[in-house]
Amino acid sequence: MPLLDSARSILVVIDLQGKLVQMVHRPALVLETTRRLMRLAELFSVPVVLTEQYPKGIGPTEASIRDIYDALSASKYFLEKTAFGCCGDSGFGPLLGKARPGLPTEQRQIVVAGIEAHVCVMQTVLELLATNHEVHLCWDAVSGRGEEYRKHALDRMAAAGASITNHESVAFEWARDKNHPAFKAVSALMKEGQPHTI
Repeated sequence: MPLLDSARSILVVIDLQGKLVQMVHRPALVLETTRRLMRLAELFSVPVVLTEQYPKGIGPTEASIRDIYDALSASKYFLEKTAFGCCGDSGFGPLLGKARPGLPTEQRQIVVAGIEAHVCVMQTVLELLATNHEVHLCWDAVSGRGEEYRKHALDRMAAAGASITNHESVAFEWARDKNHPAFKAVSALMKEGQPHTI
């Protein structure tokens, strides 16, 4: 799998909603890492797609995630869905096309964060792979209710062809060089603390 290119990337944040967020394995890690990914997307002008699974039943997106999404000045898209996998919603494919107009499907690099690993995230990732997208799955921004569910879902997605990565690798691949105009801001973000210790 090639390195990430910010000009080909889309960040997809899946269903970080309601009480479910606090029920997953290591919720503080997932939330902090996702907030960082969204801030990184802003720095590198990477479009962000935020989804919610049946919010009437599960609740709205966790407040700190929604606040960052609302404040983004880069391209951003929202999808409320009932299908578990994002690709099961007829509106998702067109959103990806709007996020990267003119870019062929096989050239899109989808960076994924969200919950739950073994349901909505996994169905989304497997269907993205089946439609020739390149998928980069941030293990530190993906979780589920129980470490076993998370681990085996990550294993299955990796076996299907997803690249298992983390938010720091994403940042440094988008930058590629310390002389990138955004790198000082990236460096400052990374010095805010180590979310993997949460």
